[in-house]
Amino acid sequence: MTPGNSGASTPEDDDPFGYLYADGQANGAQPPSGGYGYPNSVNRVRAVGQRQYGQVPQQQGAYGQPSAHYAAPETLPGGAPTRQQSQGGGGRGRGPNTKGLLIGAIAVVAAVVIGIGVAMIGDDSGKKDDNQAGTPPTATQSTEPSPSASSSAPSDGELPKTDAEALQLDGGATKASDIKGAQAAGGVYVTNFNNVGASATWTVDGIPEDGKYTVFIGYGVPGKDGTATLTVNGTASSRPINLKNWANAAEGDYEKGWTKTYNWIQLNKGKNTIKISCEQGNQCDANLDQLWLAKGWVTG
Repeated sequence: MTPGNSGASTPEDDDPFGYLYADGQANGAQPPSGGYGYPNSVNRVRAVGQRQYGQVPQQQGAYGQPSAHYAAPETLPGGAPTRQQSQGGGGRGRGPNTKGLLIGAIAVVAAVVIGIGVAMIGDDSGKKDDNQAGTPPTATQSTEPSPSASSSAPSDGELPKTDAEALQLDGGATKASDIKGAQAAGGVYVTNFNNVGASATWTVDGIPEDGKYTVFIGYGVPGKDGTATLTVNGTASSRPINLKNWANAAEGDYEKGWTKTYNWIQLNKGKNTIKISCEQGNQCDANLDQLWLAKGWVTG
């Protein structure tokens, strides 16, 4: 039905939008009261074709002030909240910052990769440390003694120790105390040992059990190496006592030549005899100071 056909009712009843047309207005069509969309809104209705586009309204408020001919619904009480639109080129709103999102995603991935790498490096380091810590130290043991210049005597309360004063001397060996540096009580040591047949014997009791022991010998040489023969319970050792100038004393300087050496031996439980002698082939220019024992074949 067209707005011009009144029919059985008025134009506004027949067509609710009849007021928009010229013939409808001629027939008395009026816009509905109360407005559309928002309560208490003000209608500014114009006939179709009356609005002239491209012209500036004659009455215009100051910049930023509402126009007297128009009030936005959101400025009225109860109106819809305002929404600020970004001003983009061509009148279109800008989309999300895809470049910023891409950079952020790349940064997150890089951080994850770096974290995994650090964790793997730390895990490998921990495994390496665990392997090193769990590796037991290895030790080798020779069947023959290897004398050395140890700096101190082993302490073992169960095994005996003796000074030169308690040794049994034979073959011209004597005792003296004029050269300083001997560790025996009173600075007494065995001298005149540089003669074939000279000997000093230690009869030791209190060995707890049969087995391997180490005998340590304190001595002094005049800045040159020497040797002697070791006999245990009547059996001479095939390896001589190494009376080396471990102190690096100058030749002829007995006072600076005090040091020690050791030999590995077998002892029986109870009483044993240990003899140090100057035999053919030995270089026995040495003074004897102390003797002591250690359990097992040790080096110091």
